[in-house]
Amino acid sequence: MTQLVPIGQVDADAVEQLLDRAFGRDRYGRTAYLLRAGTQAIAAFSFAALDGGELLGTIQCWPVWFTGDDEGDGNGRARVPLVLVGPVAVAPERQQNGVGRLLMQAALAAAEDGDALMLIGDPEYYGRFFGFSAERTANWRLPGPFEHRRLLARGRHVPAGAGAIGPRVTADE
Repeated sequence: MTQLVPIGQVDADAVEQLLDRAFGRDRYGRTAYLLRAGTQAIAAFSFAALDGGELLGTIQCWPVWFTGDDEGDGNGRARVPLVLVGPVAVAPERQQNGVGRLLMQAALAAAEDGDALMLIGDPEYYGRFFGFSAERTANWRLPGPFEHRRLLARGRHVPAGAGAIGPRVTADE
């Protein structure tokens, strides 16, 4: 039986090994890794799936900023806190068994109603099952290559204008 626990209860090395298996060791060069550079995962939104003590999957969520190109309220450029959802990693031999969906549901349930959430992923899957869309992300810039159709968001507070996404580290807050 699959059990969800806070990711902090799982050995960090086991999580890294799972991520290597799911995404390869070259994963650190991906845009999503650049977005979360220097940040810590949001513990309340990050989970591990276990079955009899075996690590089946993980989800981690990260604090990022949207910095708008406009002047916002006249006091400088508008900054909106966002939550970067992912990676969602499932052991290759356990994929297609609903583990990833269970992890996503837990992370989304932990979010406050209206929280601005974003991810880079398959729009058909994340749109159909979780309500993410590219409707407001067309003019967003990220620090690295990505396909605009895969840049997705959901939540009442998701900005729709032009701007850049970057890490939200303590010094920024």
